Amino acid sequence: MLNKNKASSFSNSSYTFKAYIFLINTVGIIIYLFHVNFLVLPLKHWVMIYVLIASVLIVNHFLIYLPPKGNSISMDSSIYLASLFMFGLPSTLLILGIFSLIYALYRKRIEWWKHLYNFSMYNFMIISTYYTFLEAGGSVGTTGIQNIFPYIISLIVYFGVNITLLYFYFLFMYNEPFKGVLNFGLVREVGMTYSITLILSLVLFVLLKTEKYFGVFLFTILIVMLSIAFKKLLYLYQEASNRVNRDHLTGLYNHGFFKETLKEQFSDCKMLKQPLTLAFLDLDDFKKYNDRNGHLQGDRLLTFFGKLLQQAVDGTNFTVARYGGEEFAILMPNTTKEDAYAFLNRLRKEVNDTYFEGVEHIPYRCLSFSSGIAEMEKDMHESDELIHRADQALYYAKAQGKNNVQLYDKHNMCLDEIKFKQDLEALEQQVKFFLSKDVYTYRHSKRVFKYALEFGSRLDELTDHERQTLILGALIHDIGKIEVPRDILNKRGKLEKHEWEIIKKHVTWGREIVAAEKRFDDLLPLVELHHERYDGKGYPYGLKGEEIPKLARILCIIDSFDAMTTERPYQPTKTFEEALEEIERCAGTQFDPVYAAKFIAFVREHYLPLAEMQQLN
Repeated sequence: MLNKNKASSFSNSSYTFKAYIFLINTVGIIIYLFHVNFLVLPLKHWVMIYVLIASVLIVNHFLIYLPPKGNSISMDSSIYLASLFMFGLPSTLLILGIFSLIYALYRKRIEWWKHLYNFSMYNFMIISTYYTFLEAGGSVGTTGIQNIFPYIISLIVYFGVNITLLYFYFLFMYNEPFKGVLNFGLVREVGMTYSITLILSLVLFVLLKTEKYFGVFLFTILIVMLSIAFKKLLYLYQEASNRVNRDHLTGLYNHGFFKETLKEQFSDCKMLKQPLTLAFLDLDDFKKYNDRNGHLQGDRLLTFFGKLLQQAVDGTNFTVARYGGEEFAILMPNTTKEDAYAFLNRLRKEVNDTYFEGVEHIPYRCLSFSSGIAEMEKDMHESDELIHRADQALYYAKAQGKNNVQLYDKHNMCLDEIKFKQDLEALEQQVKFFLSKDVYTYRHSKRVFKYALEFGSRLDELTDHERQTLILGALIHDIGKIEVPRDILNKRGKLEKHEWEIIKKHVTWGREIVAAEKRFDDLLPLVELHHERYDGKGYPYGLKGEEIPKLARILCIIDSFDAMTTERPYQPTKTFEEALEEIERCAGTQFDPVYAAKFIAFVREHYLPLAEMQQLN
């Protein structure tokens, strides 16, 4: 059913959402009044109705809680279905109506429209289920194997109406389809819950048929005992989960739990197009504090700082974790980087003013931290990219003298020339491995590197850091082919299908090789994604348009141009002009049309005259 406590406020909803709620509630009330009958029921039916209403109230109070924390189910649907099969539609609608009124008076803090929407939703489900049951050949008040098929069909309808109404609820609330409703795993789990609901409803039906009031009493006691048992199970689960997911020193979430939470939040926020910001915090001069005061006092400082962070995020939806050593992380969904900056800078000043024994002997003479902040961007396709940017921003904050907060800014995160040359030398050594295995790939890598160096220098929109990243990525982009068998790399003629599948894996293998050294994390998207296509038909992920990082889109054009114009084992050679015509033809499908046009102009200006001279000679 609809989670009453988590539905967004009606006053803040869109006009379409309000219209949808109004329509469902209005139609729900009309069909309820049309079907319900207060007058013709005998006294004994009223007694049973009151007994069943009491049972519904009790089972809604004793919800069955399930791990993970926050999930629960109510068995009230079992009571409605049992009443429907035993007494028919009017009695069941009376139970629903009277219970909904009592529950609304009892839970006054919940907005009236939420109570009314849940009442209307149950109304649709019960009425549609009743008529389905009759159309399928079911007989009200009759037990036996002959009713099994009508039971199952009516339950499917009950489940389907529920899912449909929830689908449109989220569709109009977020102005886009709620994909989670259509998720097969979720539908399977909810379907299992409804199967249990049907079984329990049949149990109650049999008890009503044979024992009546005592049967309702037994059923209610069963649900209460299940609730208590599952509550104990949830407690034990939570205890075990805390031991696995919590850092034993600070009590904050640990590295592993944080990474999993980040992946989930990254996926959700990307789907719902909501902001997501990540911040890394590093205690300044912690090693100096440890050396002077000892490791035990250092552990006390970490525990103390962890409590400060937890207090700071209490009352928010932020997740705080100890990321490792003296480094902490805060994940902030539905928060922009500007709001995160204000929050962390305010926290930094509060920490500066909070005394802890021994901090007077470290450089700032107070407790302080450096922090780096990064916000999810539309061209990111996995959470590791957000981690890397926040980590870069943290590094920059420490380079600025510590005790400050820095937002990720690609213009500030550039590599200096010395580090660039060192990285270039290290990558060239790796590429040289191809000399003994596949000279084609070695020479191809060096040419793509040269094109990237020259073309990148002519792209004014690139920062220095982006130019250096493009150059290094171009040099190392095919490193994964080291893992490809020699006979496939050097094969003359067309590759078999299974051989081509092996070739395609080189982007994944390349990522694994480059990821072994953290300093090359910026190159990962170029190594892994340079075979993605602008129209989404590339590999390995089928990304399209601006989902593909900008530098990977540029490298795709350069790589393809050299592949077409150079003799290779599995592709014929084209002239420069033929290759440019192919790039122009595939602009907007295989290639980014903007950078394709710029690359064509670049080659025609700087390489075609030379190529024509060589052909004349």
